Amino acid sequence: MVPNSYAIVTGASGGIGFELSKLLAKDHSNLILVARNIEKLNEIKAKLENEFSVSVFTIKKDLSVSGVSKELFDEIKSMNVKVSILINNAGFGDFESFAESKIDKQLRMMQLNIITLTELTRLFLPELINQKEGKILNLASIASFMPGPMMSVYYASKAYVLSFTESISNELRGSGVTVTALCPGPTKTKFFDTAEVDNPKFVKLLKTAEPSSVARYGYHAMNKGKVIAIPGIVNKIIIFSVRFTPRKLIRYITGKLAKNQN
Repeated sequence: MVPNSYAIVTGASGGIGFELSKLLAKDHSNLILVARNIEKLNEIKAKLENEFSVSVFTIKKDLSVSGVSKELFDEIKSMNVKVSILINNAGFGDFESFAESKIDKQLRMMQLNIITLTELTRLFLPELINQKEGKILNLASIASFMPGPMMSVYYASKAYVLSFTESISNELRGSGVTVTALCPGPTKTKFFDTAEVDNPKFVKLLKTAEPSSVARYGYHAMNKGKVIAIPGIVNKIIIFSVRFTPRKLIRYITGKLAKNQN
């Protein structure tokens, strides 16, 4: 890491983003934490600065709004700090048939999960390349590997994140910059509250991971420069199985699990 440099974490007010922020601070990385809840961010700032003696900036932004990525980039550039790590963690899902879904929510999801992630990566990447050192961690999902009836846009957005990450990781070979896609399964965060789904069946079938363990796995994978990080043996088995299962059957299984959620 570049001396006196900063790591940016979006969606840092809770869940995996918060846990990643703690790991970074423990390793003496200065932080720029971004989320909508500035009060929560400031609580985290005080905790991390006191416990780990790092510098923490907090920025209130709703990254699901078009144009806000550039606002965030300009604000950080005006701070005259070096950025060596970008963690695109912010994202959300929805649970409903696409025909009955709220289109504004679907578009905000695409904006946050796809466009914001892409914009921030494009804006900060040249600086990382010029430094010949840097790391990007994009939050994907095991959903990246399969279709998701009742969560069609979310699953598709995570497929984009994985493909995008793999593609630019190849472009960056030899540059000193690495890009990692973290692909967790169900995790104990506020995700399902935001998605407005209560106790889906596929969560009952899978062990729900703690955000701290997911963050720790992803953090170590990022530091090693791994391109794809899949925490948990069950998640690895599922993804391995998907590769050899007919797509028609995958659609059938994921659809049945979605429709029989209660």
